[in-house]
Amino acid sequence: MYLPAHFEEKRPEVLHELVRTHPLGLLVTLTAAGLQANSVPFFLDADPAGGPGILRAHVARANPLWREARAATEVLVVFQGPQAYVSPGWYPSKAEHGKVVPTWNYVMVQARGQLRAIDDAAWVHALVSRLTTHHEAAQSKPWAVTDAPAPFVDTMTHAIVGIEITLTALTGKWKVSQNRSAADRAGVARGLAATGDAASAALASGPPAAR
Repeated sequence: MYLPAHFEEKRPEVLHELVRTHPLGLLVTLTAAGLQANSVPFFLDADPAGGPGILRAHVARANPLWREARAATEVLVVFQGPQAYVSPGWYPSKAEHGKVVPTWNYVMVQARGQLRAIDDAAWVHALVSRLTTHHEAAQSKPWAVTDAPAPFVDTMTHAIVGIEITLTALTGKWKVSQNRSAADRAGVARGLAATGDAASAALASGPPAAR
C-alpha cells in the first residue's frame, strides 16, 4: 500500500491491539481463478519464534480457500480500524487561504504471510472453544461450546477447517491528519468529535500515544 512515512505505525503492541479490537480481516488470496477476497474473523497470537505474530481462524469446509491454501503462496489480510470523512470546513486554514480539500482519515493494518490449512477436528474444536470464550466474555451470560449438544458440536466442527498464517510482515497506517498544521489537526479533532459517532471519536484522538 501507499505509505508516507508520517502515516506509518511500526509499534507491534499498537498493531496487535488494532487487530484484536477489529478482528474481522479481509483475506486476499491469489488462486487459479484469480484474486479472491473473504471476510474472516481472526485471532492473533504472538509468534514463539519472535516474528510479527500468527493469525488463526476457521472457514467453511465448502469454501475452496482452504484447499487452495495448500499451495502455500503468500496471502494478504487487511484489518480496517475506524474511518471517517474529513470536511475542509474544519480547517482553520480555510479562512486564511482557502487552499483546502476534503479527505478521508482511517486506520488500517495489513498482514502478510503464508497460509496453511489445518483439517484436524481436535485443533478446530480447541480454536472454536477459545474464540467463543474470548468473544462471549462481554456477555452477561456467556455462551459456551459445551452449552450445545456434543453431537451437534461435532457436526458443526466437521463442517469447518482451521487456517493459520504465520506472518512475515505486519504494517500499520494511521492516516489521522499528521500532515496538517497543529491548528488544522485541532480543528479536525473538534469536527470529528462533534459528529457523535464512535469511529469519528476514535480518530479524533489522533495517532496512538507513545508509551
